[in-house]
Amino acid sequence: MATIPRLFVTEALTAGAGFALPPDQGRYLSTVMRRGAGDAVRLFNGADGEWMAEIAEAGKKSVRLRVTEQTRPQRGVPDLHLLFAPVKKARTDFIVEKATELGAAAIRPVFTERSIAERVRTDRLALLAREAAEQTERLDLPGIFEPE
Repeated sequence: MATIPRLFVTEALTAGAGFALPPDQGRYLSTVMRRGAGDAVRLFNGADGEWMAEIAEAGKKSVRLRVTEQTRPQRGVPDLHLLFAPVKKARTDFIVEKATELGAAAIRPVFTERSIAERVRTDRLALLAREAAEQTERLDLPGIFEPE
């Protein structure tokens, strides 16, 4: 049995809405997941809950979706913030992934006197958090803050 792909989108989700996916997500859906017109996709945006959608058009350059029905309403998350001293890249990635899976509302890197890492790419951490939320059925993304 094939699983239905799940994606985070920035568009408002309402029944009947239609929109094109960004190129990277469209490429993932059509090329990696091998989905085409008529296939189902689950969507969430952190505000409107989870919705089912159908691939309306799947071309080489773009994928258009049509939102059909809501499957789960949005629910709140605990106001839990993770503050951590960044470590080497792979371990920092692991920390962000697990904090997202466990439901942290915010992830805040903090440089300390003995921090190993010298910089943190918050854009990369946000991408990791998005991927972890897509895989774990979470309905929102944690806030990723600049290091302090």
